[in-house]
Amino acid sequence: MAEQLPATFELSGGSGRYRLSGVAGFSNGRALLQRGSDAFRGQAAVEVDLSGLTSTDSAGLAVLLTWVQRARANGQQLRFDGLPPQLAAIARVCGVEAMLAAAAGP
Repeated sequence: MAEQLPATFELSGGSGRYRLSGVAGFSNGRALLQRGSDAFRGQAAVEVDLSGLTSTDSAGLAVLLTWVQRARANGQQLRFDGLPPQLAAIARVCGVEAMLAAAAGP
């Protein structure tokens, strides 16, 4: 079985713009949650490109939803771009599609 790489953030163009790539799930959800929360702190607007995700699960979805909740509580704007179909399907099954869609870009 091939080892999955942890999800990583890459700053892609300036303050507030990030790209999430790799795997986001049970194996690294806690670290990913903290890493994103630290990166977003103090920024009025944050965009996260999710098109580089190669695999995710319900824990990855929980990370994104927690980021949405924290951003709202802190008065930040958070937008996700490139939402993978796998992640949208998990959100639909879990009944949280509307919450995730509210942060999805065009």
